[in-house]
Amino acid sequence: MSPIRSPDEPAFEELCRLLAADADALDAAGAWPQAQLARCGEQGAFGWFVPQQWGGQGWDEERLIRAFLRLGGACLATAFVLTQPQGASRRIAASENEALKSRLLPSLARGETLATVGISQLTTSRRHLARPMLAARETPTGFVLDGLIPWVTGGAHADYIVTGAVCDDGRQILAVLPTALPGVTPLEPARLVGLSSTHTGEVRCEGVELGAEWLLAGPVENVLSQGKGAGTGGLQTSALALGLADAALTFFEQEAAKRSDLAAAAESLRREHAELQGELLAAVAGRAACSQEELRSRANSVALRSSQAALTAAKGTGYVVGHPAGRWCREALFFLVWSCPQPVMAAALCELAGLSD
Repeated sequence: MSPIRSPDEPAFEELCRLLAADADALDAAGAWPQAQLARCGEQGAFGWFVPQQWGGQGWDEERLIRAFLRLGGACLATAFVLTQPQGASRRIAASENEALKSRLLPSLARGETLATVGISQLTTSRRHLARPMLAARETPTGFVLDGLIPWVTGGAHADYIVTGAVCDDGRQILAVLPTALPGVTPLEPARLVGLSSTHTGEVRCEGVELGAEWLLAGPVENVLSQGKGAGTGGLQTSALALGLADAALTFFEQEAAKRSDLAAAAESLRREHAELQGELLAAVAGRAACSQEELRSRANSVALRSSQAALTAAKGTGYVVGHPAGRWCREALFFLVWSCPQPVMAAALCELAGLSD
């Protein structure tokens, strides 16, 4: 197949249609989206995230955000899995390790190898613990890693994990961890309320000898602030939330066309969604009207309310396993917990408690 070079191409719309057709079956099975990812790979999706000099297409932010707006509504599980090689490829490309770039990025762009990300232990997950989740001990040839990487999507399927660890003196490293190294063990994926097919769970490291050639940055304090990578809770996550909301709203509007009592609610939600999508694309273009946290909070809210509106319109049928309305409701909850910065969490709690800003 010819590679998709723009989210405006008919081939991209066809890809989204095929992903949407299988989304409910994928959710019911909880299986890794192997066929979906293979289709994405055949159409060049993994190259969207890799700079042209390394064999990719190097899509700009505007094209990527528009793509994830559509993919999030077609099949959120597949879309979210795709964000992980995106994040990994970006952090590798942003590093100063030229040898590692030339070694990994071309095969990642072709979809021949798969990389994922496991850095929540440096950002949000269990940082209150006295001992770091993943510790790094420096050696003459590199580092020895011990501990857990708590949230890794597709750890059992990936060839590499971009991860971070903490040294004895508190400094941090960012590195590429080959999953084939002795001592690397992906554990049984967590059973999630939604998106179980992303096979997200812990990866254990026991005396893993990681050579210095795999280092992306560090040891330094706050290693994730070095260079440019895929930020947590940013515009991409808002795009996925709005994509999910769009799918639920489309169903709700179809029901409203048959039932006049739903029309006002459908129009109001669609108007809010359109405004948010416009603000998201403006933010990508550097014309942000609000902070990323505020945009994320509002995107979360509209995803939750749109999915619940779809369930309400579907009535009892929507509450039966296999109906997309139930899946959308469960998937919308994802945005309350994944890479959710404190201001976004606080805004959600205020809305749930009926408190004004």
